Amino acid sequence: MLNLLISRVAVFGLVSAAQACAQSLPVKWEELTAGDFVKALEKSQGTCVLPFGILEKHGPHLPLGTDLINVRYASVHGAELEYAIVFPEYYFGQIFEAKHEPGTMAYSAQLQQQLLRETTAEMARNGCKKIIIANGHGGNNHLLPFFSQEQMAAPHDYVIYIYQPAGSPPGRPPMKSSFDSHAGEAETSHVMVSRPDLVHMDRVASESGADQKRQDLPAGVYTGIWWYAKFPEHYAGDAAEANTMLGEFDMKAWAEGIAGVIRAVKSDQVSLRLQNEFYEKSKHPLDTKQ
Repeated sequence: MLNLLISRVAVFGLVSAAQACAQSLPVKWEELTAGDFVKALEKSQGTCVLPFGILEKHGPHLPLGTDLINVRYASVHGAELEYAIVFPEYYFGQIFEAKHEPGTMAYSAQLQQQLLRETTAEMARNGCKKIIIANGHGGNNHLLPFFSQEQMAAPHDYVIYIYQPAGSPPGRPPMKSSFDSHAGEAETSHVMVSRPDLVHMDRVASESGADQKRQDLPAGVYTGIWWYAKFPEHYAGDAAEANTMLGEFDMKAWAEGIAGVIRAVKSDQVSLRLQNEFYEKSKHPLDTKQ
């Protein structure tokens, strides 16, 4: 009887350990064992997040990987709220406008597209049939929607979802600077939360983040040199007023936004069905009812 009791206790202990393991699966792709990756896929319902950043100058005071650090931070914390697998840091995006600054990694447009195609295809081959690309870099705002549209060119057994947060939720602490963009008050506040050890506030005033207004063109006219014309120092705004209160609010809202997207994507049963329907119809356009 004692042996049976010991055996039951041992089995119960193993079950409890297995349950605890299932509940505490890491969200970071690279931290999962191969066996746990399979469990994580089941738990995430095949939903994975690709945090998309960049390597570029962020004023005189923030690290080159600011966008990368912040979007991975928000993605990981979002996935901890609503479970998903978070891909490692990804920085192969569009940043030609910063090629004049040290530390910038600017890959060709062809390689950007090819690498993103192959990365998402490999994620899907490994069971990620719902891939959320969480964008953390403004220079990708045109690249990623185009990449998403490009998915319609050929059949896929997975869906790409692009998430680019827009606007701020109510209750956000007021901004103290009159203009804020790249490496300014908000972004600096974010790094104060994600990696405070990499913020150098003593260097903020060593460069100007003001618009230099070196172009004079009519509204609606676009040139690729527009950013350099405005902000040659690759700094736009004033980080002097950055603070952790703003940073904590924004990063929490960002993580919750990603969690909400993960939740919505998990329940989405329409997108893949419509993709398949579209692919079939695109083979025979003359059969489409007019």
